[in-house]
Amino acid sequence: MVNGFLRVAAAVPHINVADVNHNIEQISLLVDRLEKEQVDVAVFPEMCITGYTCGDLFHNTTLINAALAGLDKLRKLSERKHLHFIVGLPVAGGGTMYNCAALLRDGEVELVAKSYIPNYNEFYERRWWRPGAVLTGDFAVTLPSGETATVHSSRVFSSHGVNIAIEICEDLWVPVPPSCHLAMGGAEVVFNLSASDDLIGKYRYLTSLIKQQSARCLCAYVYAGAGWGESSTDLTFDGKAIIAENGSILAVNRRWSPDDNISIADIDIEMLRHDRLHTTTFADCAEIENNRVSVENPRPETDHVTTRPLSYRTVDPRPFVPAGDEAIDDRCDEIINIQVAALARRLDAIRCKTIVVGISGGLDSTLALLVAAKTFDRLNLDRKGIIGVTMPGFGTTGRTHGNAVALMESLGITMREISIVKAVNQHFEDIGHNPAVHDVTYENSQARERTQLLMDIANQAGGIVLGTGDLSELALGWATYNGDQMSMYGINAGIPKTLVRYLVRWFATRTADPKGRDALNDIIDTPISPELTPADEEGNIKQKTEDLVGPYELHDFFLYYMLRYSFSPQRIYTLARKAFDPTAYPDDVIKHWMRTFFRRFFNQQFKRSCMPDGPKVGSVCLSPRGDWRMPSDASSTLWLKEVDSL
Repeated sequence: MVNGFLRVAAAVPHINVADVNHNIEQISLLVDRLEKEQVDVAVFPEMCITGYTCGDLFHNTTLINAALAGLDKLRKLSERKHLHFIVGLPVAGGGTMYNCAALLRDGEVELVAKSYIPNYNEFYERRWWRPGAVLTGDFAVTLPSGETATVHSSRVFSSHGVNIAIEICEDLWVPVPPSCHLAMGGAEVVFNLSASDDLIGKYRYLTSLIKQQSARCLCAYVYAGAGWGESSTDLTFDGKAIIAENGSILAVNRRWSPDDNISIADIDIEMLRHDRLHTTTFADCAEIENNRVSVENPRPETDHVTTRPLSYRTVDPRPFVPAGDEAIDDRCDEIINIQVAALARRLDAIRCKTIVVGISGGLDSTLALLVAAKTFDRLNLDRKGIIGVTMPGFGTTGRTHGNAVALMESLGITMREISIVKAVNQHFEDIGHNPAVHDVTYENSQARERTQLLMDIANQAGGIVLGTGDLSELALGWATYNGDQMSMYGINAGIPKTLVRYLVRWFATRTADPKGRDALNDIIDTPISPELTPADEEGNIKQKTEDLVGPYELHDFFLYYMLRYSFSPQRIYTLARKAFDPTAYPDDVIKHWMRTFFRRFFNQQFKRSCMPDGPKVGSVCLSPRGDWRMPSDASSTLWLKEVDSL
């Protein structure tokens, strides 16, 4: 393991049935290839030393002895390899036969017997094998060299600082796979040696099993299936090589291809360990179940690999946004329904039929208004009960004001326009502030004036103020305390800025009114700005948020990995360098904005400590009543020092 990542592989050799020497040569070639790729642990298919389709030859002592001799050759090969690898072979012992996996590490061998032996449809393995699940104790097998190997029914092993476990083919398909108990015993990566034949629809079903098992066990799952060279007398084997991590497929090979026979992935062990620690019920279950398996004592680290690029892992620069148009569409639909359900419940609970929302012509207020309109439709309420208020100030541009008005007209809500210029100038005079000084007082006075107007209008109308601030702004504290930070319900509190644009686009594609659709599309293209300082000479937005606090796609990336996985600045930086184009975000730019993120995240907690109610939408949430409990006076020193040391 290097920097918290374990590089694993599923490898499918070209075998000849019952030709052990040929098969050992093919396995050895792949071992050498995987060693060059700096793989830590690899798995090969079930019975790959002999071939799975040997039939009654498995009873023949010539084949059994040749398999042990071949295993001994691989054992010697492993003495000089960083790679730990797992192969399959038949093993005789105690007057019976077992279908075994052999773990080879640094010249040592450990054997695991297949727990469940299928004997239905095309499978009749009980003709040869006894179930490992009925083993009452371990037993030893002597190799030709005189070295011994212990056969276990189930066991958690140590490999390169990671707990690993093994199951074989059918073990995955039973109601309670051995990997469930092995995971409870501490296994973080499960390797499956398989010889599952190919049938119509089976690959899709198998993939879902692998994803589900890796998610249920909070582990990685590495699967190698028999392929080229197995007998096609009655069955076909497509050589599947699949790697999953906590419910997601990381790598697959091209089936039926004699050339594409390896899948490699970098498994994030630190991420898995975080999720197990964070999911308290995992530990509760482990406390009950882990006495079912034996656990090997940790082995001393002998790694010669100390640094390694993440060559076999994709890091998405937009972790809050799913990949692919269809997935984005589904995600947006689900999020909107969560928001609508939350707001509908709040309105029903307080017997309220009026909402007041400030409309700036920006993304956040647009999303809040769109959700409000959809909620009123869901509740069969008149949209005139939504009071949209546009409040032009010193920095309001014609573009944003025009879009705000067009959007409200398109939605058929009640519109009000109240300029804050006169009131704020009076306020400056009252407190003795020079309006030519565009400082924090100048900006925050406008935000608080707008909030005061919205609150008072809500009182007049017997309604509530709908907050528009999003998750990213909450993380950075990019809101005026007791200004736009405050509302009566924060509908966007669980949505990061990088996702807001997609949600507004989702609405735009479903808007029949051309005027409203044009306004939404232009809002999507408008630079993000609070518009609290005057526009430029040409009337365009001068104050751009991302010029001041940094790109939201970086901040959302930092936010996701800090909150979702509790990663350190060092680890987040490593992932960011992998995720982002270095020409767009050089290392010094990433470090600069990362420092801004951690500084602001800590010193702006006081704004989150009293944030309004709002619905949780995704796995990352900052509600002080739910996911994020943090003192307002916590120090950021440790985090900033780590950023500075990068």
